[in-house]
Amino acid sequence: MYSLIKSMTLRNLLIEQLPVLLLSMIIAEIFYKFHSFTLETIAFLATWFVLDWIVQAVLRLVRKPQQSTLK
Repeated sequence: MYSLIKSMTLRNLLIEQLPVLLLSMIIAEIFYKFHSFTLETIAFLATWFVLDWIVQAVLRLVRKPQQSTLK
């Protein structure tokens, strides 16, 4: 977590990570009722990972066409 925060700019953290983090927290709060803190934490982190992976994949697809038009 520390490495994530230190490696990204504040702007990237707020624009890319914060919405995904909040969405993951909402999903975990609504759907994950394992009656175990450990299981719910693991499920929350897995949800955050998958949602962030999806967002990053979409951003790569969106950003590539813009970069090729700059040449």
